[in-house]
Amino acid sequence: MHGQRLDKVLVLAAPEFSRNYLQQLIEAGGVSVNGVRMNKQAAKLKAGDALQLELRPTAQSQAFVAQLMDLQVVYQDAQIYVVDKPAGLVVHPAPGNWSGTLLNGLLAMDPGLAAVPRAGIVHRLDKDTSGLMVVARTRAAMDALVMAIAARTMRRQYLALGAGIWRGPSPQSVTAAIGRDPRNRLRMAVVDLATTAGKTAQTDLYFLGQAPQACLVHCVLHTGRTHQIRVHMASLGHPLLGDGVYGGPVVTGLARQALHAFRLAFAHPISGAPLAFESPLPPDLAALIADWGLRYNAVPL
Repeated sequence: MHGQRLDKVLVLAAPEFSRNYLQQLIEAGGVSVNGVRMNKQAAKLKAGDALQLELRPTAQSQAFVAQLMDLQVVYQDAQIYVVDKPAGLVVHPAPGNWSGTLLNGLLAMDPGLAAVPRAGIVHRLDKDTSGLMVVARTRAAMDALVMAIAARTMRRQYLALGAGIWRGPSPQSVTAAIGRDPRNRLRMAVVDLATTAGKTAQTDLYFLGQAPQACLVHCVLHTGRTHQIRVHMASLGHPLLGDGVYGGPVVTGLARQALHAFRLAFAHPISGAPLAFESPLPPDLAALIADWGLRYNAVPL
């Protein structure tokens, strides 16, 4: 290692830590060479130099803390919760949102969730998507719910407002793989798996009604890919209202994408009893639908 950069040496000497973490540790003054603190990643080392690391907690390691918030629980028993997530609430801590997430609120509501991986969160909704989620209270329940999602026996249904006039068949099944958009890594896109990394995805769509500005669509997920409904709807020429990431138009009174997880059905992870829940439309979407004279009470099961 004589003559090599400090950051490269640390990666070799402490492989249990990521290179990014070690580089941040250098910049934070947590690395000393021969008793002298170093803050330059490119500093060259000599044979015989003594390195000392002073480990610092990462933002992620400090994210799993309880934070009181008003969570709407629509069902609970000893094994699970079903919660109705409002739009604007991030589900899980991540860069840019290390606190104030649903996970933080769950830990405050039920300290026992600290013993369950990810505080029992088995599936997610985008920050600006509202609606129903199931949370496991025990490891056994979590394992069973994860298996149900993998087996596609958990039924997750959404109401969406897509831009434009609906011209396709109804119902129709969109089967199109989803991966990172090669032109914009912050977005997802329909991709060709022969040339681009991605995962298969399927969404069933039922046309419910038409307004001059938008179509009301009932969406049934068969897979749970990142931004799946948003990407599939955009690929059909119907980006969700308010979804600027995928080309959806701005609509007065709507500060997020027009997507609501209104129905959730699954077998209880322990007893096997069938469970089904529905969430009413939140005020922003309900107001738009009412103003445009659309109806959604005939949504197919």
